Amino acid sequence: MSITTEAALVRPGVGRGLADVFRDRYLLKLLVSKELKIRYRGSILGLLWSYVKPGVQFVVFYVAMGKFLGLERATENYAVYLFSGIVLVNFFGEALSNGARSIVNNSGLIKKIYLPREMFPVASVWVSGVHFVPQAAVLLIGCFIAGWRPDWTALLAAVGGFLIIAMFALGLALFFSAVNVFFRDMENIVDLFLMVATWASPVMYKWDMVQKVLGDFWFTVYQANPLTVAVELFHRAFWSPTIPGDFSAYSPPNLLTIWLPLGLVVSAAVLLIGQLTFRRVEHRFAQEL
Repeated sequence: MSITTEAALVRPGVGRGLADVFRDRYLLKLLVSKELKIRYRGSILGLLWSYVKPGVQFVVFYVAMGKFLGLERATENYAVYLFSGIVLVNFFGEALSNGARSIVNNSGLIKKIYLPREMFPVASVWVSGVHFVPQAAVLLIGCFIAGWRPDWTALLAAVGGFLIIAMFALGLALFFSAVNVFFRDMENIVDLFLMVATWASPVMYKWDMVQKVLGDFWFTVYQANPLTVAVELFHRAFWSPTIPGDFSAYSPPNLLTIWLPLGLVVSAAVLLIGQLTFRRVEHRFAQEL
């Protein structure tokens, strides 16, 4: 008599994706702690670099764009406008850059033991979130000094903008970290993408300048970029409430009713594509590394 089993055969080295990361979140916590310790090992300033780097970047952009090119004169509370975009783009850039390299950089662990492979890109995004917190605290202080008066729509915009960027960065990190195992050129492609990310989103300039130059059709294409939507949402959350008058007068039309849901949908689609790509090739990671 033959013995049968109802248990499905599972390809070795393949788990249940991001669900395994949530299930093994204790391991994720350990991995995040390890990444933070390694990053600041031998560093004098340690986590204070989370303040220094964006601070220097802010000063350079503020002097170059605000003073030399005169954007400060055309934009009230330009310092808040600029910094609210910088902190979000920095979070995105750090999460994607480190996430894209996370599998290759942890090749020693991947070849020795099995744990959910998605945990490495997720940990990179989480570490970037740790660095985002002190920058956001500085932003809030600046907003209160400038007379910040938020309402529930501003708070909705802040949460929505962060969720869009977190999903967008994680989806791209999953995709590029998986492909980078086979083609190391992906690291350079990510670097090139991040090089233009700050300039391709309205961090230093206002959205209506883009509309005037590109026209309505290309402005719609530009606005559909999740990074653009998220930056505008942060401007709506932190910069617009520092200026007297109606919030909507300083934001693109339909920002909360159309662009926020669209940004969430596009970011969720990117996350799904990244996860599917990652799961399709993760069983070959140990062999390729």
